[in-house]
Amino acid sequence: MNDIQDATSPGAALGGPVACVSKVELRVACKALLDRDTLNKSDPCVILMVQNQGQWTELDRTEVIKSNLHPVFAKVFTLDYYFEEAQKLRFEVYDIHGTHSIGTRDDDFLGGVECTLGQIVAQKKMVKPLFLKYAKYAGKSAITVHAEEISGNNGYVELFFCAKKLDDKDLFSKSDPFLEIYRINDDGTEQLVHRTEVIKNNLNPVWEPFKVSLISLCSCDEDRKLKCLVWDSDSRGKHDFIGEFYATFREMQKIGGGSKVTWDCINPKYKLKKKNYKNSGVVILSDLKLHRVYSFLDYIMGGCQIHFTVAIDFTASNGDPRNSCSLHYINPYQPNEYLKALIAVGEICQDYDSDKRFSALGFGARIPPNYEVSHDFAINFNPEDDECEEIQGVVEAYQNCLPKIQLYGPTNVSPIISRIAKLSAGEETIKDASRYHILLILTDGVVTDMADTREAIVRASYQPLSIIIVGVGNADFTDMQILDGDDGVLRSPKGEPVLRDIVQFVPFRDFKTASPAALAKCVLAEVPNQVVEYYSHKAICPMPPVPSCDSPTSLANTPTESLPAVGTTA
Repeated sequence: MNDIQDATSPGAALGGPVACVSKVELRVACKALLDRDTLNKSDPCVILMVQNQGQWTELDRTEVIKSNLHPVFAKVFTLDYYFEEAQKLRFEVYDIHGTHSIGTRDDDFLGGVECTLGQIVAQKKMVKPLFLKYAKYAGKSAITVHAEEISGNNGYVELFFCAKKLDDKDLFSKSDPFLEIYRINDDGTEQLVHRTEVIKNNLNPVWEPFKVSLISLCSCDEDRKLKCLVWDSDSRGKHDFIGEFYATFREMQKIGGGSKVTWDCINPKYKLKKKNYKNSGVVILSDLKLHRVYSFLDYIMGGCQIHFTVAIDFTASNGDPRNSCSLHYINPYQPNEYLKALIAVGEICQDYDSDKRFSALGFGARIPPNYEVSHDFAINFNPEDDECEEIQGVVEAYQNCLPKIQLYGPTNVSPIISRIAKLSAGEETIKDASRYHILLILTDGVVTDMADTREAIVRASYQPLSIIIVGVGNADFTDMQILDGDDGVLRSPKGEPVLRDIVQFVPFRDFKTASPAALAKCVLAEVPNQVVEYYSHKAICPMPPVPSCDSPTSLANTPTESLPAVGTTA
């Protein structure tokens, strides 16, 4: 029964390595297909076509299901989903005749339908009639497509099933068993999750282990019922029912300490008819490997707050703010580069901070009342509370601050980095993913205290903190690139490497003619990776965990590997 054997390859539900892009799983089923065969029913297969630059190409296809006009396919299609694109899809259903190539004969075609991935995602479950050529209905044939988003979060489980003493359904040989697992949805409908390969002539089969995403298996609900069916395979598609049992993912996780999880495989008809009927065999879960995969959105949606701090360079090299040539000149008609960078990045970050209050600091100026040089001061001149209301409050504090200070120097940024790192370290003791910091440093030149800055960044790399540095003006920022670990690992003066790359440096002039969104997209691009990398290194799950991370039945005695959803070094 090779048509079933290739139904779902291990990891088919995973879609490969999880990237930042959203991934969507599609499952298909058909009803009332046309019967093209004279002596038997059609042997259907669904082909998924995608349109690129006006051309249709095959992306993937399901397995072939023998002699079935109402097939439920085990194959999972995994696609990248882009909100901003109209991704056109076409599902084509064919009756497969042996090794004949698809589409060579008109009577192979059972119907097709076109739609967009967006339509499927919006409906989650799309049911559409199938059409033959020239928009003619294919009788009452219909296709159902289920969509589920894999947000890189849910992770996956690897399951190892076997069975013992299954009923023998064959007259001259032993049963050829295979196992099907269905998820029972909230509305009572059943969704095929996995179909194993067929083990020939064996009443004690050991099926190949398989991987399936948790969202596919149980919608990340550990107590959701799973209906499991054991069949004796028939090459003509008329499989004999051996028995069934119900399970939950929570039950499965009771495995451990050498013990296995077992279920009686029950045939309800036999149970009613036979007095001493016990079971039609036993199905055993011999091993379970759980791999958690969390994404940036898992942490954000779990309640992680992003606290935004801006640090502004008030050194004399910026020029007198009263002069129109100064980088700090306040033009009533157009914001200066400091404000452009602040607003572009700040407006993105403020969406992730519920109280919308942001710390605003300055460095390199003489400040009142004694006009001593400070490399770490609140621009609202309130050392007890350096926060401003929303980004507009930061802008106002900056504008009000300029007439009251004297631009001076040098350009020392290590005091502010150390301060925010210390603040982050204090919150680290909470041991949950509740707060992460972003420090935006706006400067017009290369930092003077490079050695201390490198040391401060190495220390900060152990804390829940990302640092963005935007170079304002036309200075030569070549030496600043050393702080951005893209070209190699940043090290302290003593040679200690950073735990993780937390610095992103860009010159503002590269975005002078671009939209503010382009600057924000560039400087914030690495932050999701950095957030996931930090919490993965600390083995901290999102709040609340998905599913429960600290439940004793979830992870105790369960082989678990925590996998960040983006490429990290953790």
